[in-house]
Parts: sequence; C-alpha cells; structure tokens
Amino acid sequence: TPKNENLLKDGHDQCISVCVQVFWAHTVSVRSVFLGSLIWSLSLPLQTCCECCLLGRAAQERGLSCDLTLAVWYQCGLVSRACCVDRSPNSDGKPAPGENKQTWKTSEIRAFDESAGCSQSCFNGSCACLEGYKLKADAKTCEDINECLLGSHHCRGGERCINTLGSYRCQRVISCGTGYELTDNNKCEDIDECETGTHNCGAELECQNTAGSFRCRPRVQCGLGFIQDALGSCIDINECLSVTGPCPSGHMCFNTVGSYTCQRHSVTCGRGYHLNADGSRCVDIDECAGPDNSCDGHGCINLVGSYRCECRAGFIFNSISRSCEDINECRNYPGRLCAHKCENILGSYKCSCTMGFKLAADGRNCDDLNECESSPCSQECANVYGSYQCYCRRGYQLSDADGITCEDIDECALPTGGHICSYRCHNTPGSFLCTCPATGYTLAPNGRSCQDIDECVTSTHSCSESESCFNIQGGYKCLNFDCPANYRRSGDTVDRADFIRCVKSCQPNDISCMLNPILSFSHTAISLPTFREFNKPEEIVFLRSPTPSHLPHMDSPEIVYDILEGNVQNSFDIIKRLDHGMIVGVVRQVKPLVGPVSSVLKLAMNYVTNGVVSHRNIINVHIYVSEFWF
Repeated sequence: TPKNENLLKDGHDQCISVCVQVFWAHTVSVRSVFLGSLIWSLSLPLQTCCECCLLGRAAQERGLSCDLTLAVWYQCGLVSRACCVDRSPNSDGKPAPGENKQTWKTSEIRAFDESAGCSQSCFNGSCACLEGYKLKADAKTCEDINECLLGSHHCRGGERCINTLGSYRCQRVISCGTGYELTDNNKCEDIDECETGTHNCGAELECQNTAGSFRCRPRVQCGLGFIQDALGSCIDINECLSVTGPCPSGHMCFNTVGSYTCQRHSVTCGRGYHLNADGSRCVDIDECAGPDNSCDGHGCINLVGSYRCECRAGFIFNSISRSCEDINECRNYPGRLCAHKCENILGSYKCSCTMGFKLAADGRNCDDLNECESSPCSQECANVYGSYQCYCRRGYQLSDADGITCEDIDECALPTGGHICSYRCHNTPGSFLCTCPATGYTLAPNGRSCQDIDECVTSTHSCSESESCFNIQGGYKCLNFDCPANYRRSGDTVDRADFIRCVKSCQPNDISCMLNPILSFSHTAISLPTFREFNKPEEIVFLRSPTPSHLPHMDSPEIVYDILEGNVQNSFDIIKRLDHGMIVGVVRQVKPLVGPVSSVLKLAMNYVTNGVVSHRNIINVHIYVSEFWF
C-alpha cells in the first residue's frame, strides 16, 4: 500500500535498528542458558526482519492488536510486537518521549551479519556453535562434545554410550545369546529355527521350536517289539536278553524280528538220578534202600541225587571213604568255640583259659578279674581284658617311671603351645589360662582366641562429630575425608564411614576443570594383621572398572593400573584380571609387614587411548597394619 511504501522509504534505517535491538535484547537475556545453539536459532536475515517489523507498524497504524494471529516464525513475531508496542521506529522517524534507543550504523550492521571464517554461525563478530558442539581454542572452529566421556548422556543400565557428531546413541552391551536375536527396539527375541529352516533335523524327524532352541521329534512311532533310537529308526528288542527271561523253565529262548520263540530242552539225567516210568523227568535214586548200606553203626540218610551217613555228634561223613570221621572243632572253627584256648578230643572238644582268667560256667567263655577294685592307680583306673590300665584326667599325663602316677602337663611349654592361645599362655595345675593385650581386645568365649573390640560400635572412641570412627584390629581411627575443589561427594557413599568417592563437578565455562583428566578421587580404609605365616600374596583391595572387558574396539580405552605413592618397602603391587566380564585391578600384599604400620597407598586407574592417558581415577587406600596376627 502507499502507506507501507512511505514507511519503507522514511523508516528503513530505523526498522533495521529495531531488528538489531530486539535481536540483541533476546540474545543478552539467554546468554546464561547456552551460548551457541540459541544464538544461532534467533538469527534472522535483515531483510526478513524488516518485513516483520512492517507488519507490526501496519497493525499499530490500523489500531489492531499487537499479537499477530498470522502463522509466522517465533523470531518474526518478537520483532513485529516490538515495532507495534514500543512504537519504535516512529512514523516521523524520531524516538518516543522518555526513550533512549540506540541507533545502528551501516558498518555495525555489516559487522553483525558477518559470518566469514566461522565454521557454523556468527554473531556480533564472534563465532558460535550448534547444540552438541563447542568452540575450539581458535574461536572459529567448532568441535563435537563427547557426551559419553563427560557423563552427560542418558543411557540406561546394560547399555553403552557411543558418541556421534553433535549427539550420542545408546547400544545394548550384553548379547542375546544362542537362539535369540536383537530387535530394533533393543530387546532379545526368540528365533524360530523351525520356521526359518535353520534346524538340522533329518527327513524322518519333525522340528519343534523351544525357547532359545529346538527339538527333533520322530515322525513315525515303532510297533510292539521295537524301540526307537535318537534318529527315529526302529530297532528290534532282544527279549531273550531280559533278566527274567520270557520262556518258562525247561525251555530255550530264540529271538526273532519283533518277537521271540521258546523250545523245550531234551531230558538227560545226571549222577544220582534216573528217568521215571514215562521218561518225562528225572527222579532221585534212594541209595540207603540198597543192600550196600554200611555207615559203621551210624545212620544212613538219603539225599537228593546222593546220600550220606547219619554220624553221631562230633563226627562227619567222608563221601570218599564213606565213613564217619572225628571232627576237629578247634581247627574247623578257630576262635568261635572257646574264648581263649581250644583242645580237640574224640567226638568233641574242651576249653581252657590263659593266666588272669577263669573258665566260666558255660565251659566256653573266660571271666576277667577286675583289678581296679583294689585301686592301683593315682587317679583313674580302667579294667581291660585280662589286666587294667591307669589313665589321668584332662591336663595331666601318666608318669613314664611307674605308669601309675599322674603328673601335671605344662600346655604352654608344649611344641604347639604357641597356637593354644592367641596372645599369651599361663600354665595352671591341670589346665592353662590365655590372656589378651591390655587394650583393644577381649578374650573370646572359647577362652583361647583374642577378639577385637569394635570401639565404633560400643561408642568408646574419642572421635569428634565431624569425624568418622573406623575400627581397626586392636584399636580405631578417626577419619575425615573431604573432597578437593571442583569435586563433590558421590551420593552412594554418604552413609559410609570407611569409603568416600568424590566426582568431578565443574562450574559452567570452567575450561581448566573440564580439561582436568582426573574424573574422581576416592578414599577407603582397610585394617590388616601382621601375618604370622606369609607364604603367598594376599589380595586386599579390588578395583572394578565400569568398562566391560569385551574384545577392545579401536576407540575403546585400555585401563592401566599404577601405584603412585605410599608403597612401604615395595610391599604391595597391583595386577589386572578379568572377573565376570569386567576389568578388575587387584591390590596385593606381596611382602610381610610387621605392625604397627600405617600408610596411604595412592592408586591410579588410567584410561589410555593410543598411548595417551585420556582420563584417570585416583584411589587413596588408607592401610593400618596391626602389630598382632589376630
């Protein structure tokens, strides 16, 4: 319209000034939010900005609302409202009363729009970066921010953060395993091998899917007399090999395919038997019924298939000589007839006893004499078979001189006396007494071991309210661990007295803090005894790395452990091992230390990439070695 043409002609410079002023006002208000991405998003070409200002001027001239109902950019709406509400620039080209608006020169506008030399965006002669990038030291080039390294990602447990240009992505760490596949939504789903045809079932077998695997089932069922093998084939059962046997007595079994047959044995009688009248079976011959029966006055007894003479007691039938002979009971049943001595006589035997015994009323056993009834021992007497034995009560031993008198045992002087008591041993008549150090220990219920007193639990320590009590063997320590500057205490160690972890917490724009390679400081305390027998290294501290120990990727850092300070007499070392898929640094005591000794072992967990330490964690282990082994 003509009015708009006049407005363009009269207030072009003021329109540009308003665009720059509105743009600069919004930029200043959000400087503290995030310089870079927000500055870039507010920038508008000057020509477009002037057109938005003209919309606000036109609304003001017609008396319309300054809030546009048209669908325009957010930045365009800001400029339009500023030109409408603030009445700047005015229609006559002069500022309103009470206002002190800054005018912009053409050279300044060109400087504002200058973007030459900046890798992404430029404002007021300074370069800015998009979200996910940060300005490098040359103040022109933008480089990617590694959210995975800074810990600013939002990956869940079981996922690994992978950095990308301007952002990052989360990838599942643990594989699904055999029989499962990873879906697009990062979940494990069973593979149906039967449907995909990846099974190895034969043509005579049928595939059946299971969770994570599959099974091969036979298609054909075998009939009676057959058994099915793993490949589905039918194999004949040999019924004749069964334990009971399928055929009745007197028959022989023959296996056939899928069955068996039985055949009757031919009848053949052995010695002492003959066929019956019909020749169907064998019957016994009664040898005692014949005229040749001669047992020399002893009776004759027919047996199945044979016979024997009925000899009198103390005799036995000799089948070769067919006579009754005397039985030597003492030789045939040694130790079973008489308690001590056995003497054979014709047709019988008699028993006798050794010295110290007398024959019992049954004529076989020997009764022992109880010598303890006369009290021959000084303390205790035990009657034994044919004699007696003196023994002593606990804490005494039998004298070697007479075997009767009991003498006190000095348990503390025995070769094993040093192991009877944990600390000191005092001999008493028939026993001993163990004692413990004057402070820090109490005698255990077993009366031998020394048990440490936990001063922290019994509240017998002298630690202040700002200190934490840490119990050690034989005493206690008052600990006060503070975090250094730019580090804060981790929330998972608030209630721990013997462990604190300080994680890096940089202030905004603190470049030196962000570039500091030390990500965390940790303090922990450990109490060790003076090992009485030191035969092999003792593992005392385990440092678990959050980095999984899978096959290393090209960009994955290598973890290197190191002891920086406090290695007294080189008594400690640190080794690296794999444990349940994680890298673990194991601190070992490799040399014996005689207490009391206290030292702060400063350890470093270095993350090395391409031979350079990218970042590290410092762990301070406060070691207290007791002077005692218990």
